[in-house]
Amino acid sequence: MVEENERPKRPARSLIFKAVKALAKSFIIYLLYLFVWSFFAQFESYVPGLQQIAENFVIVYILLGVFGDLVSGTVFQHFFNVARAFFVIGYLTLALQGGILNLEYMGVALTVDLRLFLMAAILLSLLSLAKSMLQAIKYMGEKAELTLNP
Repeated sequence: MVEENERPKRPARSLIFKAVKALAKSFIIYLLYLFVWSFFAQFESYVPGLQQIAENFVIVYILLGVFGDLVSGTVFQHFFNVARAFFVIGYLTLALQGGILNLEYMGVALTVDLRLFLMAAILLSLLSLAKSMLQAIKYMGEKAELTLNP
């Protein structure tokens, strides 16, 4: 029986709350992307495919965040956070071609060195990866503790 102070758990209500939260977060991130893109739109003529690269990144990043929010409170949340950190590292490395871009503008070959930016982005992603892994270890430790101490 349920005591007076306790309410029965409602998984459907919890899932709806998680979905609304994920939708709100993804909407805010997309608005932030649109705001930032307004500053970089002028560079698209110099770097062909820049908008497509940015949009692909934002879409996958938002999807991983939504999936992580939908399964929050489980160990899968941490898996999606780890996947997001690996995605950022891999996508930036591939999109920036290792940090050195060769461009051609009006018949002039340009070489742009973005290795410092790439290194900073990878280090921040590695920090996020370490945080996610430590959170997963903490979560599993708390679950093990609950099973040992009923």
